[in-house]
Amino acid sequence: MKLKDSLEGFFQLNKHGTSVKKEALAGMTTFMTMAYIIFVNPDLLKQGGMNSAGALFDDALAYTSLNDPVVAAVVTATILGAAAATILMGLLTNYPFALASGMGLNAYFAFTLAPEYGWQAALGAVFISGTLFFLLTTIGWITVIEKAIPVGLKNATAAGIGLFIALIGFSNGGMIVSDPNTIIGLGSFSEKATLLSAGGLILTAALMSMNIRGSILLGILLTSIAGLFLGLTESPEHIGELVSLPASIAPIAFSLDLPGAFNMGIIVIFTLLFVDIFDSMGTLVGTGERAGLLDEQGSLPQIRNAMFADSGSSVFGSLLGTSTVTTYVESTTGIAEGGRTGLTSIFTGLFFFLTLFLTPLTGYVPTQATAPALIIVGSMMMGSVRNIDFTDFTEAFPAFVTISFMPFAFSISEGIAAGFITYPLVKALSARYREVHWIMYPLAVLSILHFLT
Repeated sequence: MKLKDSLEGFFQLNKHGTSVKKEALAGMTTFMTMAYIIFVNPDLLKQGGMNSAGALFDDALAYTSLNDPVVAAVVTATILGAAAATILMGLLTNYPFALASGMGLNAYFAFTLAPEYGWQAALGAVFISGTLFFLLTTIGWITVIEKAIPVGLKNATAAGIGLFIALIGFSNGGMIVSDPNTIIGLGSFSEKATLLSAGGLILTAALMSMNIRGSILLGILLTSIAGLFLGLTESPEHIGELVSLPASIAPIAFSLDLPGAFNMGIIVIFTLLFVDIFDSMGTLVGTGERAGLLDEQGSLPQIRNAMFADSGSSVFGSLLGTSTVTTYVESTTGIAEGGRTGLTSIFTGLFFFLTLFLTPLTGYVPTQATAPALIIVGSMMMGSVRNIDFTDFTEAFPAFVTISFMPFAFSISEGIAAGFITYPLVKALSARYREVHWIMYPLAVLSILHFLT
């Protein structure tokens, strides 16, 4: 009874019309819908060289077990980062929001930053961007920067990232391959690996269309089981192999290469910062509205504390050894189940902690099983294009360039830089330069220098 009274006093459950039981169910729901990150994030990062051999892309696909201490450490770091960040959010804000390594930013980490600069430098970049995010929140400039970026470019960035990670998913699944004649082409569906990914994609899409809770996670697990019958992955000899103590994070923890991160250039750091800021703010306001947490002005009262939790979690995650940790839109599923306070986040974080003892399961999940998750998430991110004004060329063209550059140049930062250049340019040429916030002009200059160096 004393525990119940303490929870009521801290989280004000009665005031928010909820209960411990409702918050627990909501926390489990949020966890189920975002637990796919436990499988997807390590799979992506190992392809970017976070494995003992430092193998990139296709060579890294051989690392499908936890025998590799670096891959195993990434699994642990992913879970710890999500659990700690989500609990911190609940305690600091009393909001039902959950966090984990962000989709899109993890792909940027693995396929752009790590191959060129090394994963240690990539972790350094995450640390620097998270620290800048924290400092900007402290001095109150975070909203100024967020408002300076045009709405069209924000939505274009989300859509472009969606295409970027979908392309990675199609490639990992063997459905799209390189072709010397046409640049890219259709993969061979006579290959068992390609068939597995295609079947997993259809299965996950079917589960999503039926609004089944945890569709992406369930799709990954069922596709992995199908992979056993196709001989594409190993099976555990007994159920006990799936339960163990978590792997040590020693191989990757505190492995930041800060000098290497600074050598990346300001646009790379700003890309991590910008995507994290606008993604977090958009998610916080959107999910806050769903939970009825916004005030009369349509603002989230505790948004500054939420930003502290988000930025601090990115810094903490980089120290553990994982990519940028950010707020997840999947939090809305827990809210739909009645979650209204930070107790929902506490339960979500605790469920993440429990999976630390099930990490061997990730060793039996092939890349072909996580590829559909990337495609599905990419498709959902594409929905932001509906908020772009394509009837206005000065809005449509920069958005199109931003979206196009990300998959075609295979880099999120190149897409953002291209958008930062074209937006003030077309506005100025159409004598509408007053519509451009002054911050966009120095960003355009920096973006030009980024392309020239």
